[in-house]
Amino acid sequence: MRDMIFIHGMFQNAKSWENWIAYFEDRDYHCIAPSWPLHEGDPGYLKENPPEGLGELGLEDVLDKIETLVNDYEQPIVIGHAVGGLIAQLLLHKGLAKIAVAINSVAPNGMLDFDFNFMKYVSQIINPLKGNEPVFLEARTFHQAFANTLTEEDATEAYLKYATHDSRNVLRDCMGKAGRIETHYGHGPLLLIASEKDHIIPAALVEKNFKAYKDKESIVAMKEFSNRSHYICGEPDWEEVADYIYYWLEDHEEL
Repeated sequence: MRDMIFIHGMFQNAKSWENWIAYFEDRDYHCIAPSWPLHEGDPGYLKENPPEGLGELGLEDVLDKIETLVNDYEQPIVIGHAVGGLIAQLLLHKGLAKIAVAINSVAPNGMLDFDFNFMKYVSQIINPLKGNEPVFLEARTFHQAFANTLTEEDATEAYLKYATHDSRNVLRDCMGKAGRIETHYGHGPLLLIASEKDHIIPAALVEKNFKAYKDKESIVAMKEFSNRSHYICGEPDWEEVADYIYYWLEDHEEL
């Protein structure tokens, strides 16, 4: 049985992968989905009771936990969303993963895009004037920024069930040394997924990330899905995305 590790991004925890775990376990994968530090538990409870120290959580804290887990397996497949997508790329770069799939991924090396929504939401999160105050995600912001292709009713339901608050320092660290990758080095197969209507990670930034990989001997692919938001892994027809990834993995696992 093949090992597959799912890595969530900001404002989510392991519960966000529950449908994906069922999907891939039905296809003979052994699936593991850890929550980041201070993200364990029911998202509804976490929103009502933000863990002490959440605002100080940094990317290195998350990486330490994920790398410790990954080291228990021999060359697993890693699938990550948003910051989890950057972590998946870092694990591939370090040779800890066999294959990586990065969905609507934060880009390495401080790459930016001048899309209005991207600049708006990133600046709100990394705002230095907020210090270590956590980002307390509201249902309205979740709908506008995270799940903008959903109806307000469906976005509210998703918010209540899956959304968490989070640390500004994780994204701040992504923009610095901890988020650096030598993209001209060789690496295992990498698939980058983009969403046409993502207000947080625009497809143009995913394409910039894709084009940054320069090693001619390494496999890098990109797929953009139309009419999808940042909430691509949970919105209706998520199975189409999972199907695409499954068949891509089938084509590349033995390379």
